[in-house]
Amino acid sequence: QVQLVESGGGLVQAGGSLRLSCAASGRTFFIYTMGWFRQAPGKERESVALINRSGSTITYADSVKGRFTISADNAKTTVYLQMNSLKPEDTAVYYCAARERGSAEVDYWGQGTQVTVSS
Repeated sequence: QVQLVESGGGLVQAGGSLRLSCAASGRTFFIYTMGWFRQAPGKERESVALINRSGSTITYADSVKGRFTISADNAKTTVYLQMNSLKPEDTAVYYCAARERGSAEVDYWGQGTQVTVSS
């Protein structure tokens, strides 16, 4: 099993920045991809940014390209999401996620952290 613990959410004005962190523990050796999803009220959960273990593959949702940056520490057990130029439409609960090698779906989810952007 893998445990994911997020931190860094909060309230910020439009145009501001926040940095989310996600620390993984447990059988982290089997994790191949980590990333961030978000879910706004009344909307489906969507992928925001993903990074593979080697850092060679990074993907972003079109809506956050150029504003958000995903990164990981050398041990690949902590993932960060730097969010700049935040917009009210970025308001959502942000979830850390991890997928093991060979898995087609997310295997582990964090508890979620609220990000609220005021206009």
